Amino acid sequence: MNILIKNGRVIDPASGFDKVSDIAMAAGQIVSIGAAPAGFSPAKTIDATGCIVAPGLVDLAVRLREPGHEHERMLESEMAAAVAGGITSLVCAPDTEPVLDEPGLVEMLRFRAEKLHQARVFPLGALTRNLEGEILTEMVELTEAGCVGFSQAEIPLANTQVMLRALQYAATYGYTVWLRPQEQFLGRGVAASGALATRLGLSGVPVAAETIALHTIFELVRATGARVHLCRLSSAAGVDLLRAAKKQGLPVTADVSINSLHLTDNDIGYFDSRLRLNPPVRQQRDRDALREGLADGTIDALVSDHTPVNEDAKTLPFAEAEPGATGLELLLSMAVKWSDNSGVALSRALAVLTHEPAKVLGASLGTLQSSAGRLVEGGVADLCIFDAAAHWTVTDAALRSQGKHTPFSGYEVPARVRCTIAAGQVAYEGWAQA
Repeated sequence: MNILIKNGRVIDPASGFDKVSDIAMAAGQIVSIGAAPAGFSPAKTIDATGCIVAPGLVDLAVRLREPGHEHERMLESEMAAAVAGGITSLVCAPDTEPVLDEPGLVEMLRFRAEKLHQARVFPLGALTRNLEGEILTEMVELTEAGCVGFSQAEIPLANTQVMLRALQYAATYGYTVWLRPQEQFLGRGVAASGALATRLGLSGVPVAAETIALHTIFELVRATGARVHLCRLSSAAGVDLLRAAKKQGLPVTADVSINSLHLTDNDIGYFDSRLRLNPPVRQQRDRDALREGLADGTIDALVSDHTPVNEDAKTLPFAEAEPGATGLELLLSMAVKWSDNSGVALSRALAVLTHEPAKVLGASLGTLQSSAGRLVEGGVADLCIFDAAAHWTVTDAALRSQGKHTPFSGYEVPARVRCTIAAGQVAYEGWAQA
């Protein structure tokens, strides 16, 4: 379909382009930014006056709950939530039912996702069989099936010998290993260690659970040269260690979740299970350091950490509730809120949602590599059109995800997605929403 977007403020953080312009698309590609080429005849014209036209968002931390919940049509609902949030590419974790440790499961997930013609799905394969931390998976076969990296999801890899072999294997083939830095035994609590956890009688997760794991990972990266992506940093000490590692030239990248970027342990209040999260939100000094690290480029990407949890699993005593929160439809709004509150340029807030996470994926994007997360002529037509000045209230009814639990419930947040275009096709329109 030929589509013409008119009069929008076009922002491409990768190139610094920022001005009111038109964009013409055809055959899934951007054919022009500025005046449409002679003879271009649009089948659909979108008036983006007063809106920002940005690259489609890239979310590096999403759980789609499939395979495992096909009977609930989870894939359909979560993919609809993704495009409603302006997300056109997403990375999903391997901790499904069954685990993504076989090529056939990966191929099935990709096939089902492609049939929906919405966001692109980039699966992570399990690093070890059934995520048990003992036997490495066949990474070559999983990569051929479509995996973009390998992960233990939320399950710490306690055996350092297995981690060493995994990084050696990955380094040999140029694969990226995605790890959430958490020491197995110290990380068994339900809230961040501190005065609040002590007062509420909740078992704590000390900062050392993150820093010990980071020291181990960095030493093994030095020994193997493997690329590692650190998932969802949560502490000021972790940011300091990452900054030092990058200065030393280690091939590491990292992300932070919208939850850790905006919340502190004080938001738990009186045992609010919506704040039962992994990693747990920490103190204000940690939140401030994470914001600074994201602003200065130490942390590469902002992620939704989307983990839909059903009602029965969430409405339990805090320590018994299943960790996780919905986030796909909140990612853009929480990035813009961070920009508004911290004085960070909007272009930087968009960068950590677009070309910066695309750079983390790198060569795994294949033919999309040169244009993913960017607006370039000849590049893929993945776009998000949003009204940065439009505010909306986070409610159950406003969320398409089957997971309705979020710590931001009741918040009034900025930035309303008006239209999402994925591979040159309109995947979502929300012009009529207040």
